[in-house]
Amino acid sequence: MLRVSSNLRGHERGLGVSRVWPPGAVTGLGSLPGTDPAEAARVVFGELPDLPHFVELPERGAGADFIGRSASLLADLPVEIVASGWRLTARAGRDLRRARDYLSRDLDALEVQADGYAGALKVQFAGPWTLAAGLELPSGHTVVSDHGASRDLAQSLAEGVRRHLADLASRVPSARLVVQLDEPTLPDVLGARLPTPSGYGTVRAVDASIVRAALRDVLLVAPVGARAVHCCAPDVPIGLLREAGADALGFDLNVLTNAHLDALGEAVEAGTSLWLGVLSPTAPETDNDARTGTDPSFDAARAAIRRLWSQLGFPDDELAGAVVPTPECGLANAAPERARAILALLRDLGRDLVDPLERSAERDA
Repeated sequence: MLRVSSNLRGHERGLGVSRVWPPGAVTGLGSLPGTDPAEAARVVFGELPDLPHFVELPERGAGADFIGRSASLLADLPVEIVASGWRLTARAGRDLRRARDYLSRDLDALEVQADGYAGALKVQFAGPWTLAAGLELPSGHTVVSDHGASRDLAQSLAEGVRRHLADLASRVPSARLVVQLDEPTLPDVLGARLPTPSGYGTVRAVDASIVRAALRDVLLVAPVGARAVHCCAPDVPIGLLREAGADALGFDLNVLTNAHLDALGEAVEAGTSLWLGVLSPTAPETDNDARTGTDPSFDAARAAIRRLWSQLGFPDDELAGAVVPTPECGLANAAPERARAILALLRDLGRDLVDPLERSAERDA
């Protein structure tokens, strides 16, 4: 079990790292159930006031999905839908126009809801390697199978994200933008676990240095201190993501083992934030009322966060500033009532993390 020396105070660790969200902030990972972007924006800004996110609503269909939405941002690399999924193509067509139309409607809804907003605002995209694994070349092979095509895709994504952030900044000028790259497929890319089109083989592994460079190229588009990478796979490459420039690491707390503790301790020591997935989109059978503060999900999530922090050995008064509770994954497949309940529970978790700080401040006063 790792025990980091507590004689280093928070202001002495992670020099140069400045978080754009306040202690006790919580956030969602992106998707929600439903098809109404205006309602989704209202819910997110109401329940996650310190770090709301630009909502994805994949229930609307192709173009609003995870890969299609991110692919619609690519600069000079149009995409289309084929029987097996999304594929790079020579010219923009109906599928790409539909995806961009969904994105435009979502941006309009966000702009209305965020009028006058001056806090941190998160946007999320498929990272370059998950996108390369989810997009096909015209040949039918995935982009990730071609190193040159993967490099071009990462550069195109970086430019597309840059343009998207500029658009968001013009719509919500006082917001401090935070970028989250979703990389659930990254360990499979590193470990040669992606199947070839025939299904009889696997795509060769991509070298860690190449993976790191592509991630860095996209992350550098975001402001310093506002670069997050989320990976819900059990073998999340913590060290690689930090080396690529991630200021925050998002993962499912349930998949962590003792083998992760050293890497996590080093990350916190360097000022990296931990975005901990602690609430499941699926309600357990004993979860009769997920909207109350005494709900078993709340208690379990609170205990899990504090148990990890204790294992890492950092002072309790640094927890609220270093940790951001999140759902375990996107909420698109959750029942609408469950999704709202999770966001409300996250808000309560954030308040619970800050309460000891407030009590300490009152005693000092």
